[in-house]
Amino acid sequence: MDWITHEEDVWFEFRGNSPHQLVPGRFYKGTVDGYADFGVFVDLASNVTGLLHRSELDRRLESLDWEPGDEVFVQVKNVRDNGNIDLGWSIRQSDSEFRGARIHDPDGDADGQPVEQEAESGGPTTVKTRPKTGKTTKPAGVSTSSEQTESDADSQSEQEAEPEAEPEQDAASEPESESDAGDEDRAPTAGDVVDDIAANGESEQEADAEPEPESDSESEDDAEVDAEQEAEADADDAADEAERVTLASIDDRVGDVIRVEGEIASVRQTGGPTVFELRDETAIADCAAFVEAGVRAYPEVEVGDYVRIDGEVERRRGELQIETEELTILDGDEGDTVAQRLADALSDEARPDAVAPLAAHEPVAAVGKSLLDAAEAIRRAVLESRPIVVRHTATADGYVAGAAVERAVLPLIREEHPRDDAEYHYFTRRPLEEAVYGMDAATNDVTRMLEDRDRHDEKLPLVLLLGAGSTAESLDGLGLLGVYGSERVVVDAAPADDEVAAEVDVLVNPAREGADARDLSVGALASTLSVAVNDDVRDDVSHLPAVSYWENCPQQYLDLAESHGFDADRVRELREAVALEAYYQSYQDKRELIADLLFDADEGLAGHVSEQFRIKLEDEIETAQANLERREVGAISAAVLDSDAYSHRFDFPPTGLLVDELHRRTREGDAFVTVALGMDELYLRATGDLDLRATGDLDLRAVVESAAEKAPAAGLAAAGIREGRIEFLTGARDEALEAVLDAAAEQF
Repeated sequence: MDWITHEEDVWFEFRGNSPHQLVPGRFYKGTVDGYADFGVFVDLASNVTGLLHRSELDRRLESLDWEPGDEVFVQVKNVRDNGNIDLGWSIRQSDSEFRGARIHDPDGDADGQPVEQEAESGGPTTVKTRPKTGKTTKPAGVSTSSEQTESDADSQSEQEAEPEAEPEQDAASEPESESDAGDEDRAPTAGDVVDDIAANGESEQEADAEPEPESDSESEDDAEVDAEQEAEADADDAADEAERVTLASIDDRVGDVIRVEGEIASVRQTGGPTVFELRDETAIADCAAFVEAGVRAYPEVEVGDYVRIDGEVERRRGELQIETEELTILDGDEGDTVAQRLADALSDEARPDAVAPLAAHEPVAAVGKSLLDAAEAIRRAVLESRPIVVRHTATADGYVAGAAVERAVLPLIREEHPRDDAEYHYFTRRPLEEAVYGMDAATNDVTRMLEDRDRHDEKLPLVLLLGAGSTAESLDGLGLLGVYGSERVVVDAAPADDEVAAEVDVLVNPAREGADARDLSVGALASTLSVAVNDDVRDDVSHLPAVSYWENCPQQYLDLAESHGFDADRVRELREAVALEAYYQSYQDKRELIADLLFDADEGLAGHVSEQFRIKLEDEIETAQANLERREVGAISAAVLDSDAYSHRFDFPPTGLLVDELHRRTREGDAFVTVALGMDELYLRATGDLDLRATGDLDLRAVVESAAEKAPAAGLAAAGIREGRIEFLTGARDEALEAVLDAAAEQF
């Protein structure tokens, strides 16, 4: 097709009906169909849809501002044998950024014909042709339109004033004039620049060699030029003295040119302008600067710089944005002034005045100060535009804790950041399989945060661990975060180890304050933290403490839930529904589904999921009870289940939840243990004086230490303190079980 020089400079309108008619390498216009966790689906025709995988994007999927129905440009990279279409990212996202548009009609006569385009209207437009940085110099030989007009006018009056030229000169100038006319619309080349410099130099030499008396008209022109220069200087002075406004006030200044000062919170490069997220002492706003499509404006500006921005306030797609006309990095005293202004405002806004617990509870009251410290750290992260990563266990209690904090933080993010997707950008929950924050989880978090820092200029996150990370087994993971300076906040109802207290930035732990927290759940503690962060959600989270308890819930939390419309049956249904959903896709936060269950949906959703929970659990319990081995070991009674032989290891319920329920149903007396024995691990539950997951003189580590002495070749180790999980060598399975039962008996 000789009408195309480079197909990559042209976009195509596809009129075919089969994926196999597409031409890999071409750019096509399509329509956004919808999102998935792994990318965006784009319709290229009514029955031809491709996937733009998230790995193809030049930004995070969560920050992509496409909406279903938007027209976008993508590149077809590959069409698979099964008809699946792999799409690639196009940095050009408007017709004007391509050199042409053609029809791709494989079965029709219009194939290769130009697309008849209507003038674009609405939607995003180019902000400015180039930022006014003061550092951009105009190449020699290039003039602005206004300068060209003035130059033409001056040239015309000079020609009128000059005597008639000799014929030889006229003849010689004709070809040059024709060339000039032909090149009128051509961009200046390097040769033009050199010729202009030479011509300017010659004319200056002639002027020096043949001085002419200054005419009255020239004097008047000089006076006009001086006046214009003085007016421009006055305008520059006025701009320098422009009054600064706060970002909180720009809602009433749409269409006005304003000046703002603050800190660059983030930088993101779009297919068009560069967008700087600016934070001052009152709010955050996007400031767009355009050089050319997809090119980074002000590359010297980095996250954390203090800057002054002059620009016009506009509203794009319902969101306020400042179209940057000039951006200046503030150093020295000016930068210090802005930094201090932000720091003062941040301190005043970040720390809550006090903690008002949801209900009277001694262990919660004991950690009032540390709850304030944790709440301040969270609020400060929001105000500083730092992402918050929440880690909690994939259990009902863990999900309730994470959902409570999420409920409090998201409104603050929405209030602080104008972008619709800000709540996904600045807040993430990542469930953990168990309460240990090990190297695997830490490596995952560090990899993501460094990638976001390097690719998207994001700040390092605050990592909040709820019911996890408080034991010595988490020190390696916590230490890795510390190497990079990421802030770490740990909130746990169970006793924390001294080494963790020394490692993290904030630790909320009743046992460290001398309180007995055996009747406190992580969900109840985190719910109190949530109202310290944002008291507006108090009514929303008041039922959550009761939901987090499987048994022995303090009466004050049951009464609190009842007063907010959640009776005992409703609380049970919510707990069971969350527990079931926590198991499936356990590495996903399931934000919307969990929010629907706990906050926004009617009783039908929780009732439906809860019913599935009971069916699955009862089937497993029935099988387990029929295959329990009863033992008497010293002063204790024991029930042992071979969980490898008599449970479905890769289906609901997980072993930890199964042994919890089995223990609740089979325990007898004050000295009873339940064991679920796997191939290389066992789960231990106990009643009486031995309480493995609460305060007391004895804990799981003591049991393991004693058992290891009895079976030194079994490789016994406490793998999960909070879960009561003990690991051993597969070949020493029987020896490990006997040693653990003997050690547990000795503890009573």
